[in-house]
Amino acid sequence: QLKYNFSQFGNETVDFVKQPARWDGGDYVKLGVVTATSVLFMETIDNRFRESLINNRPYFKSAPIEFGRIWGETYSPVVLFSGFAVHSMLTDDIRTRKIAFEIGQASIYAGVIDFALKAAIGRARPYLNQGPTTFHPFSSIFNQDYKSIPSGHNTAAFVLSTVLSRNAGPGWLKVLAYAPAALTFVSRVYQDQHWVSDTFAGAALGYFTTTWVVDMHEKQESPVKVSGIFPLSVTIVF
Repeated sequence: QLKYNFSQFGNETVDFVKQPARWDGGDYVKLGVVTATSVLFMETIDNRFRESLINNRPYFKSAPIEFGRIWGETYSPVVLFSGFAVHSMLTDDIRTRKIAFEIGQASIYAGVIDFALKAAIGRARPYLNQGPTTFHPFSSIFNQDYKSIPSGHNTAAFVLSTVLSRNAGPGWLKVLAYAPAALTFVSRVYQDQHWVSDTFAGAALGYFTTTWVVDMHEKQESPVKVSGIFPLSVTIVF
């Protein structure tokens, strides 16, 4: 059984860094589809979608929109990681330890990639009114105006929702876990912080990074049978 400790994190991080050298055709197809879709959105719907919203946003600070923003904030993974980690220490529950570990691990991996892509691409945010095809690659690290793609909020949101979904028991709860991430997707565009293509790219980054992390763990673990609505306790099935 995996221990979900620092040693495991180090070994898996090395494996994660090596992954692009091991990609097969399917992996390159996924990357191509995400990239092509993001570019297509840039060329077709980004500006039109923003223009349709810019003068008609009565719910700018509404509870659902603000909740979506909060779900993607940097502190949200920290809060959930801490909550599950504390629970696992108090109860010696390996499942909540796994969830905490995967939130932290996937957040770090996806966050580093997100930061590097933002800096390398340097896309202007919509509120600058410079259009969806303005880029200033490798601009100031501290200048967030030109770090629009991928959306960091959506990356974090889909990391959290994917971890929770993959570790949930019932099918309905697996689907429901993505509701907060869907609100984040809408929120970042609605509040004029990102283009649609930014949010799509961020969501894809968070989802695929987390899927790799969880898949790796589940392939190494024994099959488990979840008891309860959320897997705070489990019965091992041999």
